[in-house]
Amino acid sequence: MPQTQCPTGAIVVDNEQYSINPELCNSCEGYHEEPQCVVHCSISSPVPTLPKKGRYKAETRTPTSSDLFPDGKHSPFASSIVVWEACNILAQRQSLPWTVDTEGQLIYQRSIKQGQGSISFGIKDFGCTSQTLNDDVKKVTDIPAMDIRAACIHLIYAAHATVIDKPWEQEFVISDQQIERYLGLEKRKDLSKATKLSLIKNLAQQPCQITTAIDWPQQGRINSFSLPESQLWHILKIEHHFSEDSTGCKHLVGLTFRVRAGIWAKYFLNKEACKERTAFYQYGILPKSVLTTVMSIWQQHEGTARMLLWLLFKTKMGREQRLTVPTLMRLAYGEQKVRQASSFREDRKRLIKTFESDLEVLSHYGIKPEFDPVTYPLEIQPMWAKLAGLPDDGDAALDFWIDDGSKHQRLTDRGPRGKWNMLMNARILWFELPQEWDRHLAEFEKQKLRYTNKRKRTKKLSTICGEQIMMARKNQQLSQRQLATMLGKSQSWIRDIESGRFQLKGEDQMLLQNVLGLGG
Repeated sequence: MPQTQCPTGAIVVDNEQYSINPELCNSCEGYHEEPQCVVHCSISSPVPTLPKKGRYKAETRTPTSSDLFPDGKHSPFASSIVVWEACNILAQRQSLPWTVDTEGQLIYQRSIKQGQGSISFGIKDFGCTSQTLNDDVKKVTDIPAMDIRAACIHLIYAAHATVIDKPWEQEFVISDQQIERYLGLEKRKDLSKATKLSLIKNLAQQPCQITTAIDWPQQGRINSFSLPESQLWHILKIEHHFSEDSTGCKHLVGLTFRVRAGIWAKYFLNKEACKERTAFYQYGILPKSVLTTVMSIWQQHEGTARMLLWLLFKTKMGREQRLTVPTLMRLAYGEQKVRQASSFREDRKRLIKTFESDLEVLSHYGIKPEFDPVTYPLEIQPMWAKLAGLPDDGDAALDFWIDDGSKHQRLTDRGPRGKWNMLMNARILWFELPQEWDRHLAEFEKQKLRYTNKRKRTKKLSTICGEQIMMARKNQQLSQRQLATMLGKSQSWIRDIESGRFQLKGEDQMLLQNVLGLGG
């Protein structure tokens, strides 16, 4: 925040570090309703005195939207490709293949339907810049300023938007207290209230800096559409809640965010239009454990956090997802690190060790990889996976090691020569999911099967043309009026169907099939 925005000149800058002179600060009394240093600072929440001890006095706040995770475990959330790719941006940041457009802005683009369409993403107000290395190569320099934990806030927004009828028009309201519970921050006794508020305010704004432009091709009955660049999420207002101490200084004690989804939601989260097959309504199930896990491991195991967030969307497509090791490594560590490891032995050893450690952390949280026995044999699997079959009983464990010692290839032997090349061709058949994930995935697959069978039946019935109907009617010596009476329709309806002017709906096709004895 510029010093000029402080009406009393209390903001002091020393070696690019900001501080507040308590002798000059009067919490903007007589100038503004709220201390401007707190309102305008997007990263920290400065206070002019030491943190206030004890309980804060309760104050009237704006009513918030209903809590997510009503059962304490899950909530539906928007899971369209727009939300997925934005989650990847917040999680993978500089590892993605960013390019520079004609205006010099960084963009990340994803093609749709074999290049028939595309989705482009940009980042605003983050100070993201590009550095020209030569005529063709650009390098992202400031994207790491984004925080992977902001992906959790993005998912919380996606969950709130799902329970609103028209999220592109209606707003939802969420408080710092709710966010604390969703992220598990209420258990962090090592963090002060001011620190938590500072973190929440910073993370809450990052998803709103992502913009998207969409060029979507026709898909089934849904016509093609194009959306100009616009924000993914809009923070309409941040309300700051203060408590005043005995000296008259105000302390920030709470935040309330008023948020609305961008225009993308009208096309990908539109329940009414989906019924008419003019838009999509794409959602999945968000386990609360995903948020708390990312918040717990993001520093020590960022690769695990990236894979976890990616698998949240990937597993929605079905259980049998054959994933290659190079794919998982690229999304966990970036293309550059994988390419570098291919060229340098020490980098290879470090990356393999990190990858196997990250897979172990995933397994610890219930997301267990099922290795392909052909391309990912036991000899190149991580040690923790090899030891998964070790018996708990002492005598049985002794027999296990005696038997292993008599084999030509022992579990504790070093990996074979060429392990890296073998890993580059290895596959994971699927990830065994926690029970809370697996149950909802099974329900999704049942719905998908019902939808597929319904489409097959509709396709079969759609082969009945007007000429077939007319021939079947005449074979039964029925007039158009008689057939119309049997069906509860008008004679003109029968005439239009037989002439091909109107197309039959699924129910009417089934009815005609039964009355006229048509095949199907």
